[in-house]
Amino acid sequence: MQISQGSGFPSNVQQSLPKNLFRFGEITLYSTHAFGAAAGQNLANSVNRLFVTQLGGQGQGFPSGLTQSETNLKEAGRIPSGQAYDVFGVAGQVFHWDTANDDFGEPITDASAANSGLANVVNNGILAWDFTQTKVFICPLMLAGAGGGVFGAVADSAGNQVGSLNNGNGGIWMYRKNPVALPGSSTFAVELNFGSRTAALPAAIGIAIRVVLLGYYKSVIEIG
Repeated sequence: MQISQGSGFPSNVQQSLPKNLFRFGEITLYSTHAFGAAAGQNLANSVNRLFVTQLGGQGQGFPSGLTQSETNLKEAGRIPSGQAYDVFGVAGQVFHWDTANDDFGEPITDASAANSGLANVVNNGILAWDFTQTKVFICPLMLAGAGGGVFGAVADSAGNQVGSLNNGNGGIWMYRKNPVALPGSSTFAVELNFGSRTAALPAAIGIAIRVVLLGYYKSVIEIG
């Protein structure tokens, strides 16, 4: 290599190609827990674990196997493909679950009772990480992308209260500055805890709670 006089030293540029590149991609991991019984389910002092039932497995309050609407975990408590996963957002979605038909699409015929049950879990639920040997509290459910409050419309039709309710799923996200790293080799769960002052759900009212983790994974692309 020749350098002309007065040109100074050559720039410090790597003369060889890199052997690999890192690829980052945002994905969500989610899991759902259902609550409800014919006589009303007691929630006080309960500890309920999510992300512990894989796709197709039975658990987390559902009478039959979990489908892709309830979870996208192929292996319970594990990050897909064993890759490291950094969580920078946590959301808690609360919605009506028809216990008799085991679906989410039935209309609410007792909106007052459903309103009470939804507000009950939003106001009393506490989320926490469960890393087998370590438990770390995240936040109250109302702060995990839930906004706060109950919104919807209710109409009285022939003596039946019919309406649509939700918990105002807003844009509040946890860990926006300092993500939580979940190594691919670790086992994890998210707990939904309720204190002693949590009321029981009204009779025959079902509530489903979907917890969503928003994060990114990093993988290596070999190029040489």
